[in-house]
Amino acid sequence: MRSELVFGAMKYVSNRYLLTRIAAKATRKLHRPYTRIEDTFNDVLVRFNQADRSQTRNWSKDLLSKNCVKQPSR
Repeated sequence: MRSELVFGAMKYVSNRYLLTRIAAKATRKLHRPYTRIEDTFNDVLVRFNQADRSQTRNWSKDLLSKNCVKQPSR
């Protein structure tokens, strides 16, 4: 179920907005023609859950440092 995949990915990225941005970028890069976008998105979440935690942190830090994703103002 997708909610289980999302909550599993939240272990690696605590910011929901950042997780959404990373998943959207990965979905666009990994999507193959003639496949459902939903299946690609689920595949991204599965890969995210299986990723090494240290790699995931580095990736999210890189995105924030390059201003690819704006941090929400508080």
